[in-house]
Amino acid sequence: MMNPLKTSHGPKRVLPAATIILFFALLILYGSYKQPEPGTKYATWSKTWDVTDQRVLHPLDPLTTSEFLRIQETLRNKKLLGREKQVLHSIELDDPEKHGVLQWETGNPIPARCAEVISSYDGVPHRIIVDVDNRVVRENTVISTTGYPPLTSDDWKMSMQLPATYQPFLDSIARYGLRLEEVTCLPLSPGWFGVPEEGNRRLAKLGCFVTTGTTNFYLRPIEGMIVIVDLNENKILKFIDGNKSPIPKNEGTDYRLSTQKPPFFPRINPISIEQPLGPSFTIDGHHVKWANWEFHVRPHLRVGSVISQAKVDGRSVLYQGFVSELYVPYQTAEEAWYFRTYLDAGEYGLGLLAHPLQPLNDCPQNAKYMDAVFAGPDGTPYTTPNMMCIFERYAGNIAWQHAESLSSDMELHEVRPKVSLVVRMIASVGNYDYIIDWEFQTDGVVRVEVGATGVVIVKGTPIETMKEKRMKEELDGMYGPLISENTIGVIHDHFLTFHMDLDVDGPSNSFVVGELVKHNVTTGESPRKSYWSIEKRVAKTEEDGRIKFSPDHPSQYYMKNPSRTTRLGNEVSYRIVPGSFIGSLMDPNDFPQLRAAFTNNQMWVTPYNRSEKYAGGFFPYQNHGDDGLAIWSRNRPVEDTDVVLWYTFGFHHVPCQEDFPIMPTVTASFEIKPTNFFESNPILKLQPN
Repeated sequence: MMNPLKTSHGPKRVLPAATIILFFALLILYGSYKQPEPGTKYATWSKTWDVTDQRVLHPLDPLTTSEFLRIQETLRNKKLLGREKQVLHSIELDDPEKHGVLQWETGNPIPARCAEVISSYDGVPHRIIVDVDNRVVRENTVISTTGYPPLTSDDWKMSMQLPATYQPFLDSIARYGLRLEEVTCLPLSPGWFGVPEEGNRRLAKLGCFVTTGTTNFYLRPIEGMIVIVDLNENKILKFIDGNKSPIPKNEGTDYRLSTQKPPFFPRINPISIEQPLGPSFTIDGHHVKWANWEFHVRPHLRVGSVISQAKVDGRSVLYQGFVSELYVPYQTAEEAWYFRTYLDAGEYGLGLLAHPLQPLNDCPQNAKYMDAVFAGPDGTPYTTPNMMCIFERYAGNIAWQHAESLSSDMELHEVRPKVSLVVRMIASVGNYDYIIDWEFQTDGVVRVEVGATGVVIVKGTPIETMKEKRMKEELDGMYGPLISENTIGVIHDHFLTFHMDLDVDGPSNSFVVGELVKHNVTTGESPRKSYWSIEKRVAKTEEDGRIKFSPDHPSQYYMKNPSRTTRLGNEVSYRIVPGSFIGSLMDPNDFPQLRAAFTNNQMWVTPYNRSEKYAGGFFPYQNHGDDGLAIWSRNRPVEDTDVVLWYTFGFHHVPCQEDFPIMPTVTASFEIKPTNFFESNPILKLQPN
């Protein structure tokens, strides 16, 4: 589930429920809303940021305000903007060719800048490439996949207003004793299920909630009520009102501090990270340098944040990394729920749903902030201040340590503190908030961590407590545990698939699977009966690089550079270190799983292709599973060439009472770790405090 299109420029980070209510008011005022004039200064917590004060210093820098305005002018001049029945969905940098970026050096002229514009004309989506500097349209092609672009602000406005004009809906809420102003219905992506009457219609399915008595209306659903809307024809196709469960109460649903009553949680004294000499990292435009690391970071409307050209000790590790897709299928087959199988990045946009980060709470005191500039519905640029933060982290952890007193006349104790650099953004995707961290460590490790918090989406039920006597069939049909009176937390999954274009000491790499194999010891050979070793094999084709994790078949996974060795002859590599893993439990032929077939494996390896970025396809909204990673990955060669690793991790979420009314953050992570990349411990000479 998602939040509506965000247009707020305020400095305070808005929590999910309040965001929808705020947006509902903005929709009413939408016709009078004006984008800020270019050059507007936005007050942020860390600085005043002038949106005209932008320079392009790197080929991968995001589009600037002046570039957005040139794009807008070019589209208007070519009659591609402002036409009747035309909708502008997005404008993003069209990534330049990789080989050109790799050859570019600081101080050289910036290669030609192009923008990728997604716009629909008479309901048909087009991909338009604009030469920003020369103000020329280089390409204008129809996108032929089965999906549609994400919902626009006009889609939200229109669809949310339709129920108020539909008498069966008005009659239904009246039977609940509700007034129209007490109810809001939000458009949800409908997925695709091969239903003939849905045909080629662009749809939204609205779920309805009661907004009175709490800001957290997600916990007050009108269970079973769904309004199906044809977005192109601007009409209601079907009204479903199949469940008459009580609306959950509002008591105890509000998570704001101002609404809480004593006794309060024991106060924890403030913790402050002081850096008297200032931060150890520098930011020049979007280029970050810290310790032995340097990399480029930029905001992105769809994927949130993109890390590019990450190097340690001047040697390449990662050309580009980002969240490719976020898949959240709810596990119930009921009519009002079966379609809730969201592809949040592609259907809604993680960068679009990012809010300004709040200092001292979203990020620590020593953080520096980075703003984002995006294009509004008419192509005019606007800013999201403080969309990302960068900070050094020290949590008392140890980088390395050893103490020795048994074999020496002198007691030895050497220890070094572990300090890392974190790049963070947070996307509030409706009820859920995702905290996405890229953590760079001095030992060459990159750790990717995602935290999930926010509000669990719930289902109304007549059941108040589990102490009641109920039929087994009724309990089996709950689709989740009771987390409050009349409130079921529906079981669901969170799958996050990362696009990791690893370039370990250069672009030509090979993927290696190291199987951990048990060997039995011959009787009499040793008191031991067994031992294990590692047996490595190189993936020759894409099929060899499709990995399903199994605790019964432990393995290690490497990306190596076959043309680079250490002084001892070991091949230079990085190891992919999984955290807890998640596998899909759905039938592979189930409609949602056909669209999210990229979750059938935890790892995929594909040859680099500039157009293959999004695991769920270019347009996941209502697509038929005919585009995306599982379609591209055939059996192409992947040995000793430029390859991309796709890694999926996440959570199976069975809600509990502790998740009510707002869920404590849970995290999942993975690492890439140097393995024979350095000649010895790279932080041997790290200074102690």
